[in-house]
Amino acid sequence: MKREELGDLMAFLVVSEEKSFTKAAARLGTSQSSLSLIIKRLEARLGLRLLTRTTRSLSPTAAGEQLLSTLGPALGTIEAQLSALSEFRDKPAGSFRITAGQHAIDTILWPKLSKFLADFPDIRVELVAESALTDIVAERCDAGVRLGDQVQKDMIAVRIGPLARMIVVAAPSCLSDRPPPRTPQELATHRCINMRLPSYGGFYAWEFERDGHDFRVRVDGQVAFNGVPQLVRAALDGFGLAYVHEDVVREYLDDGRLVQVLAEWSPPFPGYHLYYPSRRHPSPAFTLLVEALRYKA
Repeated sequence: MKREELGDLMAFLVVSEEKSFTKAAARLGTSQSSLSLIIKRLEARLGLRLLTRTTRSLSPTAAGEQLLSTLGPALGTIEAQLSALSEFRDKPAGSFRITAGQHAIDTILWPKLSKFLADFPDIRVELVAESALTDIVAERCDAGVRLGDQVQKDMIAVRIGPLARMIVVAAPSCLSDRPPPRTPQELATHRCINMRLPSYGGFYAWEFERDGHDFRVRVDGQVAFNGVPQLVRAALDGFGLAYVHEDVVREYLDDGRLVQVLAEWSPPFPGYHLYYPSRRHPSPAFTLLVEALRYKA
């Protein structure tokens, strides 16, 4: 295969992943018009249409899907082998793409990576903030970060954070006209602040546990958000009860601007884990990265 043909295939893979010529061109460091010509050249050489284009969407055709099913794993294997060659360098090197939720990036990943990357300037890391659960193989990520009970069983999982806790909080003014809820079911009589997550397809159901029994409760209120900072701001402003990670609101609990309710229904659970495919060959650089992120109690 000619080098040009391999480059065309890589371009097609990136366009399919980004579902946009504009985003793919930015990722590849080329122009949108050049990338469009590359895809047309590839389609002409194969005699097949690989992408369906409309004014608002871009998706692979049946032929494109078949090509992607073999192209992605093949290029992934090549990249893994190239990364493995870094063990012959004097300094560890490699590029890694990690998907994680914004909370994990802010509280776990970046605080550790900022120190690690300063010591290893030849190691590059791209952090992709996504709240939805991601197929890291299909999205060509090297690893993902999710809560321990969300990690797929066929993945290698490494604990990178302490136990986590989701709690219900409210501004004192929000509880001035009625007693605080004593059970999750009593949330129905209170104003609550909803959170919309793409991975759930709607508003997030608040989760509770007591005496070995799990409960999920749908709540209602005047406002809803798809971002945690906005949700916390609304709680501080007295717009209702909010369901958040404890560490996000710790300072507000300590200074009294927020109070916790239903504490006995909010036990800790497994915290964040880094996960990656068990078949992945860990390069020296990736091994160093994993050890830098590993949680040490």
